[in-house]
Amino acid sequence: MCLPVAARLHHPKGEKTKVELAASMIRFLAACHWGRCIDVVADAAYHGRALRDLPTQVTFTTRLPSHAVLYDLAPPPTGLRGRPRLKGDRLGTPAELAAVLVFTPQDVTRYGRTETVFAAVTTCLWYGSFHTQTVKVVLLREDATDTGYDLALVSTDLTASAGQLVARYAARWSIEVTFGEARTVLGVGQARSRTRRAVECTVPFGLYCYTITVIWYTLHGHHPQDAAEHRTRAPWYITKTHPAFSDMAAKLRRTAIAARFMPIDAGQPTDTEIRAVQEAWATASTDLA
Repeated sequence: MCLPVAARLHHPKGEKTKVELAASMIRFLAACHWGRCIDVVADAAYHGRALRDLPTQVTFTTRLPSHAVLYDLAPPPTGLRGRPRLKGDRLGTPAELAAVLVFTPQDVTRYGRTETVFAAVTTCLWYGSFHTQTVKVVLLREDATDTGYDLALVSTDLTASAGQLVARYAARWSIEVTFGEARTVLGVGQARSRTRRAVECTVPFGLYCYTITVIWYTLHGHHPQDAAEHRTRAPWYITKTHPAFSDMAAKLRRTAIAARFMPIDAGQPTDTEIRAVQEAWATASTDLA
């Protein structure tokens, strides 16, 4: 799951670009967690000079644009006068690389399934974005065709395998799910904020509420029967095996109500107490109707 921990306001005309804002957040998180390795994953919009010289414990993986031009690693110094070369010969675009690289089968676990894909790997320079930093390029085919590629990834993580990088990039989809659920369940972004300060407060606050809800559910609210009870109420969800965020938010609301109306001091209600309060409210609502 994706848990928002930081946010920045982007103004389309002026100030910093999205890539520069992302780089500032990456450096901030790296400073807060200086002893941990941080693997950053982004879509094709996030690349450029702002991502050069990231902290040493940070790796960056993104989708390689089709028009990106790659170069071979710089040759060793010749000893002659003049500045040594910063890049090698031109390798070309991802499509040109796909025509000469060898694709091999790889087992990849992504989106909850393990599949066999075909990948080609090379190390080179993406001089336009990462300058002289060595990067790993992974070209992916979904089947055994002998032309083109379906996905091109570039990463500063030189130790990860092709399968690990593909699975890491696939995990990026969780942030799209988070944005969608934050809008529909919590109403993030629906507030009619008209000042800069209000926008800087309301949207991050909603995203942080998403994170707090998931953490609360993980530590205190989870029950093994939650998904089974949801299938009982909605039997058409025959493949549902794990609670969704809407289930977590609903249980948090029930828990808050139970804690408020418990006959003792407010605390952490049990599942039995939560269901008892829920049934009492349902009965009262039926009587009033």
